[in-house]
Amino acid sequence: MSDSVYHVAAEWDAEAGVWTSSSNIPGLVVEAASLTEFVDLVSALAPELLSENLGLKGKVPLDIRAHGTIELAVA
Repeated sequence: MSDSVYHVAAEWDAEAGVWTSSSNIPGLVVEAASLTEFVDLVSALAPELLSENLGLKGKVPLDIRAHGTIELAVA
């Protein structure tokens, strides 16, 4: 297990209509139309990048945070 905590932030880009990433995992760049898809992509890509780029193995903590503003139609 790694002693470091890795972070991924999902930011909503309203103009493009996608969630985009910023992260301290080298090489991780994610863009997705839904937050569920975003998390699925991070879950698929991050382990490979942590292994290949940082030589990590075993369990690694990953903090995922999302921030965005949406407009709601209120009747």
